[in-house]
Order: sequence, then C-alpha cells, then structure tokens
Amino acid sequence: MNAPQTQPLISVRSLAKGFDGRTVLDGINLDVMPGEIMVIMGGSGSGKSTLLRHMIGALAPDEGSVTLFGQNLADLDDEGLNRIRKKFGILFQSGALFQSMTIAENVALPLQEHTTLDQNIINIQVKIKLELVGLREHADKYPAQISGGMKKRAGLARALALDPRILFYDEPSAGLDPVTSAGIDRLIIDLTKKLGVTSVVVTHEMDSAFAIADRMAMLDKGRMIVVADRSWFEELRGHDVGDLTEEQALVRQFIRGDADGPITRRRAATNYEDDLLGAPDVPRLAPGPSIESTRIVK
Repeated sequence: MNAPQTQPLISVRSLAKGFDGRTVLDGINLDVMPGEIMVIMGGSGSGKSTLLRHMIGALAPDEGSVTLFGQNLADLDDEGLNRIRKKFGILFQSGALFQSMTIAENVALPLQEHTTLDQNIINIQVKIKLELVGLREHADKYPAQISGGMKKRAGLARALALDPRILFYDEPSAGLDPVTSAGIDRLIIDLTKKLGVTSVVVTHEMDSAFAIADRMAMLDKGRMIVVADRSWFEELRGHDVGDLTEEQALVRQFIRGDADGPITRRRAATNYEDDLLGAPDVPRLAPGPSIESTRIVK
C-alpha cells in the first residue's frame, strides 16, 4: 500500500504584493496538499483573487515565493510557465467562454492548441469531459443559448480538457441561484474524488465553502488570519463570542454573516465627517454653488 503524499502541490511562502504603494498581500503562507479541496475566503478587497493570480503565475511576487509541483514560478521562463500551466485548469468567475464557438469547440480548443492528438480523438475527449459535467447533449449550443449555471459547467469542462492535476475555481457560485450553486458544489466534490485532482476554490459564499471544503483559509486586509480544517470553522461558527480573541471573533462574524462584530466596528471607526472635510489631503469646497444658476426667478 502506497504511503500518503505529504509534500504540498502548492506552497506559498512569505508572499507580499503591493500596487501603487498599497499593500495587497502581506506575508502570506499557505500549503495545498494533494487531493484536497482548499477554500480561500475573505471579504471584498481581502486579497484572495490576488493570491489566486500568483498561484497561476499571472502575477509575480514583490517578496516571497509560490511553488507548484516543486518548482518556484519566479524561476521559470515563459516556456517553463507554459509547461506548468498545462498541469492545472481554471474555472473563471464568468466562465470566460468564447461566444463565437460552440460548447464543444470551447472544450476542444486547449486540446487543439497544446496536443498533437488526431481530431477524432479530440472529439471523443470532448464528449467525455462534457459528460463529466452533464453537458454532452448541449455540445452544439453556443454560450448565449445556455444558462449561467451551464456556462460555469462548460467552463469547468474546458478546464478539465488537459487532465489537470490541480483545478482553480474563482467564485464558482457567483451569480447563481441556490439550487444551481448546490449543483456546482456537488460537481466540485465529485470531480475531486473521481479524478483525484487537487482543488483550490476562492469564494465568499459560505454555504458553498462549508459544503465542499476539506480545509479553509481566511484572508483579511491582505493577511492570512487562519488556515484550518473545516471542522475548526464549524466549531467556531457555533461558539459563543464572549471568550474569543479579536481575530477569532472576526472570522466568526464573517462565516456567520453577522451584522455586528469586529468587521463592522472597524468600518465604523473611521469618522465620516473628518474623512470628508478634515483630512489634510482632501480639498475643502468653497462656500456657495460652484455653478451659477441660469434659471430666472421672478
């Protein structure tokens, strides 16, 4: 019997990134193990999408490193990055399908671009991938002719085209009704188990996160607050807030969706009037209207 793999497929170490002098990621550490579903969550502007872009090699770190399959992405040239990218697939938030192509043609494209397979073999592969996501009967339709949930599934079939070892999902449930969202969640779980892939899911949808995650990572204002098993977050969700640390209370508020807590207190801490009128770099408005009315009042 083979021993379980203990080396991470993805390793993020001391990752830092800033844009225009603003820190977006601040010393992020994260390991993703083979065969697991890792959910990365956080509020808008927390840095989760920026972290995902580093994992797929779309952004280069200012500091730190991102390693996939034992290779530091920063050490790879374009050819090396392309070899790595063939080992993972991405489901974009919008599905990112080519509108002028049928669903089957969208799924076939990676196989045509990155393999030397005969077209007959490609056609078989496309049918297999569409069957995995329940869309084989819709192969000849165009993206405009299918629903939002079906577009997500078609995008997933395309992400599976090259038999990746890792699947990245960017907000897979965004814009979907609860029933369709639950169907996508089940599909993520089924594909992870059936194909043995490792899944990284970026989301702020807590119902989906708790339905699919093996482990969960919480980002807040560019910092990694906690990485733990789903059971830890489930216990925290039902925990009384009284004896929690500030960071634990913040995580609890986010995963419960409570109106009151550290997140809302932090937002309320900024004085609105001072922000508008008192800050030295905010120009004060001159008294009176800046544009004279042309209306004649009799």
